[in-house]
Amino acid sequence: MSGERDDAAVHSAWTPDGEVSPAPQGVSEDAVIGACATVYDPEIPVNIYELGLIYAIEIEDDGHVKVEMTLTAPGCPAAQELPEQVRGAILGVPGVTRCDVDVVWDPPWTPDRMSEEARLAVNMF
Repeated sequence: MSGERDDAAVHSAWTPDGEVSPAPQGVSEDAVIGACATVYDPEIPVNIYELGLIYAIEIEDDGHVKVEMTLTAPGCPAAQELPEQVRGAILGVPGVTRCDVDVVWDPPWTPDRMSEEARLAVNMF
């Protein structure tokens, strides 16, 4: 042997059947965004990601995901449930070990944060 190691073997795991399975690649930002997009504001027929309610997503190497989000208004009736729905959706993403969702109010949400798709869905041009 030439002294070179087989990186595929080093970064993989054996299954009980003796098959080699690839090692986890970490948490995908696209998967976390996709999970956020499964949560809908109960008063607006658009997901919270397209509404622009997600301000920041931080993914740590150990699978801990931190999210900063806001609500459409401080008196939003879904103020308690939306962050928990986001947390639950993200915890379902492969590789996520923990998720913290913080609601922030600065900068305040405005309709300018909505995507074009969201604007079309609610007829805001």
